[in-house]
Amino acid sequence: MQTAPALLSSINMILCQEELRSLVEVRNGCPHQLLGLHPLGPGKGLVARAFAPEAAKVRIEPVLEKDKPVIHLKRIHGTDVFEGAVKEVDRVYSYDLVVIDREGNVRRTRDPYSFLPTLGESELYLFGKGDERRIYEKLGAQLRTIDGVWGTSFGVWAPNAQRVSVVGDFNQWDGRRHPMRSLGASGVWEIFIPGVGEGAHYKFEIRNCHGHIVLKTDPYGFFFERPPKNAAIVWNNSKFAWTDAAWLAQRGKRDPLASPLSIYEVHIGSWRKKSVGESLSYRELAEPLVAYVKEMGFTHVEFLPVAEHAYYPSWGYQVTGFYAPTSRYGTPEDFQFLVNALHNAGIGVLIDWVPAHFPRDDWALAQFDGTALYEHEDPRRGSHQDWGTLIFNFGRHEVSNFLTANALFWCDRFHIDGLRVDAVASMLYLDYSRKEGEWLPNQYGGRENLEAIEFMRKFNHLAHTEFPGVITIAEESTAWPLVTRPPYLGGLGFNFKWNMGWMHDTLHYFSRDPVFRRFHQNDLTFAMLYHHHENFILPLSHDEVVHGKNSLLGRMPGDDWQRFANLRLLLAYQWCFPGKMLLFMGGELGQSAEWNANGQVDWWLLKSGPYHAGLRNFVKDLNHLYQAQPCLWQLDHEHHGFSWIDCSDHDNSVLSFIRRAKDAPAMVVIMNLTPVPRSDYRLGVPCPGKWREVLNSDSAVYGGSNVGNLGGVSAEEVPSHGQPCAASFTLPPLAIVAFQPDAV
Repeated sequence: MQTAPALLSSINMILCQEELRSLVEVRNGCPHQLLGLHPLGPGKGLVARAFAPEAAKVRIEPVLEKDKPVIHLKRIHGTDVFEGAVKEVDRVYSYDLVVIDREGNVRRTRDPYSFLPTLGESELYLFGKGDERRIYEKLGAQLRTIDGVWGTSFGVWAPNAQRVSVVGDFNQWDGRRHPMRSLGASGVWEIFIPGVGEGAHYKFEIRNCHGHIVLKTDPYGFFFERPPKNAAIVWNNSKFAWTDAAWLAQRGKRDPLASPLSIYEVHIGSWRKKSVGESLSYRELAEPLVAYVKEMGFTHVEFLPVAEHAYYPSWGYQVTGFYAPTSRYGTPEDFQFLVNALHNAGIGVLIDWVPAHFPRDDWALAQFDGTALYEHEDPRRGSHQDWGTLIFNFGRHEVSNFLTANALFWCDRFHIDGLRVDAVASMLYLDYSRKEGEWLPNQYGGRENLEAIEFMRKFNHLAHTEFPGVITIAEESTAWPLVTRPPYLGGLGFNFKWNMGWMHDTLHYFSRDPVFRRFHQNDLTFAMLYHHHENFILPLSHDEVVHGKNSLLGRMPGDDWQRFANLRLLLAYQWCFPGKMLLFMGGELGQSAEWNANGQVDWWLLKSGPYHAGLRNFVKDLNHLYQAQPCLWQLDHEHHGFSWIDCSDHDNSVLSFIRRAKDAPAMVVIMNLTPVPRSDYRLGVPCPGKWREVLNSDSAVYGGSNVGNLGGVSAEEVPSHGQPCAASFTLPPLAIVAFQPDAV
């Protein structure tokens, strides 16, 4: 190793005063042009510069080409900028930056300012037009090895920032040490920092467009400190050893419309506690949740939003880290472990996804570079009045790219089987929950959010084509047409839509005293008038058991016996009615109190008497019957899969219908919606012979009165109710009974 020959005097500073000032004041947008090792021109040698606070001495030493010179750098005019030059060498070479502090401690590292950008022009071009589908592999913090050097590249989109630095526990949170370079018109800032590995905590220090210094967390961060802290953590979420290949293969071959879909909705933090105030981790949750869902017969679990959120009482709906599972319950690998365990048990995993809005936390997305970057600037488009949050600017390509890539990210890195999209109606309508004068029309003068519509069509197309078998579900409560029809037909492209009308009408009906139900039977029949307009999921979700609405059991009228009979009837109606279904945790055992996100499901109720345990067993049997009977799911969305037998017996409050499959027996379902048992109730059925009772919600094993049709019923070839045959049934009080023909 050589010492530096013919070192140029630092007194004759090569930097101009303005360049020096830009480095000292940390306001240079392209520090890589000044820092590092650079040629001075043919025959003029090389110049090396470093910004090194607290350094006493700085030098660069060659790494691979040992014949190259060591360059000793000298402090420039009392600043923390060091400069040195040699004449004999014109070509830049690989080197280590060696910094010796005032105590004599030596720090050796490859110079961050000696590396080329880690993002290429094609990637920046695609990002700028909204088509970089794996942008989460480019921006944020990416663990890399470049030219044999390991470290982390950082990238962030902040087009209006005057300067961006990476700060973290690896540089004493000092924004002077690692200012990033601007990659031109893309608005992206980038730097590769050698030696920064997994577990490093970091943020972006931004001098925004107003000249103010702000600390922002990484929009693309994979892992975060546990709230209320908010630093991002460098992480590799691609190292988990998945064992669910068989599940993914069969998922890609399934037709979700013609397959069973029975969803158990779960809030991770309050399903079960391991101690007072302490939730199970993702890994701790895996074994009991898998066992419970498997036993209960649900086909899928749907988690309330798992993406990082600072405000726990938002239940995850105010997301601050769109690319990170919340650290409250463990690492990204821990969440992957949970998904993998569910898949290996044959259980699908859905998550709530929240692209409609984001919170105003000043350390997150809001006013990211001092401008309305992710949100609309005008509050008439950019502010949610109801929720106090901000609305994404779907018309900005980089923002729509952030969101579409986020949907793909969850399917890619976490093998998620479906996304339930929250608050779709708020995205579709510019005047959503706004009075006259509080909203801006679109370019044609209408109320439709054209950019949001295009975003949803694109995200659905990408999710379905890049991850076969993944389903998307819209929480949409209006009459917007074609939500579940493909974009080429003018639809939004979702697989399913929550049937909010069915949910509201049904719960309203069941909350009535049975003596008045005969006047409101249309509440239960109305849903079939529009059923075939969309592909529906019937939800009894978390939203229906909070904020003073009472629990499902608490909505039911009558004494304890009647309340549980009503709830069994409600759930059986949900399972037997056309459409897929969703039930929020606790509903399956008749939780008495409203859901409390700080507590847990009231499991103790299962030991408090026969009703709660009976209801849970009933839901378990419902699920197993449902999966075993194609007539309950195969033709959910086909006209010939359902027909009423009699929906006009208002006086007796009795409803009856038929469910059919392609090559499997049909099922006759009869609902007695009053506490009056009925004998010799005559109804038409599709074929003669013996019909056996396959479901009775009044069975004693469920806590009922055990009235029913033991031994089944016999149908005669006497036309009735538009059917070729008829039979007489015994209808238990407040119960549902279902029958199938013996001969199949």
